[in-house]
Amino acid sequence: MALWAYLTFHPQFGGKITPEDRQNYARSPHWNGKIFENLSPTGDDVSLSNLPGLIQDNLKDAKLKIPQRPIPVAPFDLETWENSTAPFQFIWYGHAVCLMRLGGQNLLIDPMLGPDASPVGPIRTKRFSDNTLSVIDQLPDLDAVFLTHDHYDHLDYSSIQRLKAKAAHFYVALGVKRHLRRWGIAPERITEMDWWDEGQVGNVQFTFTPSRHFSGRGLTDRTKCLWGGWVLQTPDYKVYWSGDGGYDTHFREIGERFGPFDWAFMECGQYYKLWTQIHALPEEAVQGAIEAGAKVSTPVHWGGFKLAPHDWRDPVQRFVKAAAQEKLDIVVPKIGERVSSEARPPVVHWWEEYN
Repeated sequence: MALWAYLTFHPQFGGKITPEDRQNYARSPHWNGKIFENLSPTGDDVSLSNLPGLIQDNLKDAKLKIPQRPIPVAPFDLETWENSTAPFQFIWYGHAVCLMRLGGQNLLIDPMLGPDASPVGPIRTKRFSDNTLSVIDQLPDLDAVFLTHDHYDHLDYSSIQRLKAKAAHFYVALGVKRHLRRWGIAPERITEMDWWDEGQVGNVQFTFTPSRHFSGRGLTDRTKCLWGGWVLQTPDYKVYWSGDGGYDTHFREIGERFGPFDWAFMECGQYYKLWTQIHALPEEAVQGAIEAGAKVSTPVHWGGFKLAPHDWRDPVQRFVKAAAQEKLDIVVPKIGERVSSEARPPVVHWWEEYN
């Protein structure tokens, strides 16, 4: 009874699927009647037999798995942000949170700025930076918030509560609306999108694109909402946000449909040998950026949480090395650092200061 009440009433689990939701999902070619499916057969190899090895790998070299002191977040400078004339600027807030200004529009992607990526689990996953929820209060009013999927490290109840009065509209993966609806966001402020669906905010045209991943927040809702990435473009500038996922043919298809891209943000982190199909290795992230036609690329999905048994610096170290070998132009900003398309910072290995 206690477990039922916890799963039913804890807000972090989000909303339940309604009959109307199921009718909406049935219109998607990616819904098989029970779950959403990837473009290619996809799974993971986690089982009871290899769980001891996973636990052992998680415990081994524990000091290398997290920074030895909190990573600071640079304060937001509203005046500089609003006065910039660059066609594109952004601030990465660690893991997969990114504030962008494109075509005069303030856009925020996957605004999980909470302190814990396991807010309902017995084992907590503390953020590498402190007091990040307060970042939301510093941000400008937002023309749009984009959500790639409903995993806890991308969609957070406490963050959405702070964004209620700041965000004009939420564009979300098909199936995510039910969570925001339960959390008090008016349905007319939420637009769900299937793969290849298009929309527009101001002069920014956007498309929800495929990735190779999965979704779910509870015991029974795995793959009950879609997942993906975003293409954001104006007549003068194109941005690709890969979203979470393993390497597959979608990178090349997205590049053929929309590329080349002036900037691409590539998921790079939280990988492990048992789930290579749902999280790309750093070398695969570089390859995906090349296939998508990225002129400049930035690794994301690292620097925020320990969600896999690798050294927390491993994703960026390998990404930087692979990019150099493939001659891919990259930018790796500090957390909270404003980056402008007109003044790209050099790659400084700032992450080495925290171990």
